Formats: sequence, C-alpha cells, structure tokens
Amino acid sequence: MQKPLLSCALAVALGAAALPALAQSAGDWTLGFGVHAVDPRSDNGRLAGGTLDVSVDSDVKPSVTFEYFVRDNLGIEVLAALPFEHDISIAGLGKVGNTRQLPPTVSLQYHFNGQGRVSPFVGAGINYTTFFSEDTQGALAGGKLNLDDSWGLAAHAGVDFAVGQRGAIRIDARWIDIDTDASLSGASLGTVAIDPLVYGAAYVVKF
Repeated sequence: MQKPLLSCALAVALGAAALPALAQSAGDWTLGFGVHAVDPRSDNGRLAGGTLDVSVDSDVKPSVTFEYFVRDNLGIEVLAALPFEHDISIAGLGKVGNTRQLPPTVSLQYHFNGQGRVSPFVGAGINYTTFFSEDTQGALAGGKLNLDDSWGLAAHAGVDFAVGQRGAIRIDARWIDIDTDASLSGASLGTVAIDPLVYGAAYVVKF
C-alpha cells in the first residue's frame, strides 16, 4: 500500500527539482499538507509472559506540519495528522483488536542549502502518542483493551524540492520510538513496541 505512495511522490519531486528556490530565513514559517504512512516495525514484541507474538499493521492518513525558523535554516516543526487506525493481531489467533492513535511530534531541524532548489534536512525531537477507541474481537472479544499513552524520541530526515518562491514538494521519513503498555480487562499483557517508520510526501508553503 505504501509503495505506490512513495513512487508517486518521488516522480513529483524529481519534476520539481529544476524550479526556483524556496528560501528559509529566520522569522519565516511554513505550513505543509500531505499524506503519510505509519508503518510499525515487523516485530512488535511478545505478550502474556512472552508466549504471544503481537503485530500491528500500518495505516495512511492526511498530515499537516507547522515550522517556525528561529534562525536561518534552523526551524522548530510540529507534526499533526488525522487519527491513524491499526489492526492488532496475535500469531496463531489472528486479528484480536484495533486502536486509533494520534502521534503529535515536535522537532528541531536543520535545512541544508536553504537558498537552493533542492534542500535536504535532518531533525530530532519528542513524540507523544495517545491511543483511544481500543476495541477487541476474535480470541479477545468481550475484553476491555487499554493501551497506555507513549512518550519517545523521534528522528526526521527529508528533502524539499522548490516549486516557485514560496512552495516546495517535500519527501520525508521519520522514526518514532512508540512503546505502549497493554492491558486486558485490567490485567497486564506486557509492552507493545510499535517504533514505526513514518514516511510520505507533502506540499509546503512559506509565509
């Protein structure tokens, strides 16, 4: 599901690479509107004393970013999105539940070649993920699933391809440390390590 998203984004970005530059100066701020996938790592841990292998699937949703440049090429960015929804499965039992989550992330990031047509950037920050609307089915049907909120570090990297003087096509990816303690009807199940790669494309406009 994510491969077509990346292929389309790459094609748009390559087509924009020859267009005029988007400057990034102190006092500027930008808004970005895009689509991103939250793709959890393949091994999400074991529950119930290490007896049950758990897996969390991926999801794609619209996203928005706000970035304020405190210095030339150095910005503070906030990431937000519509709620992501993930199915939860256990090896041998199949799908046992699902949850929604919001992962707002604040990052400090540096943009290289800020006056150029192609501007890579790197960043690091803090993520807070809140889980809600947990539901159970299959082998866990009837139980009350609870997933604790998570705080963790985040790393971010990407490239802006300028489109005119105020816009850019952005291709980016970030890794987020998301771990949640799971319980069923009050009984602890263990920790689910989600640790997703979040990647996609956006249109960024400067104000």
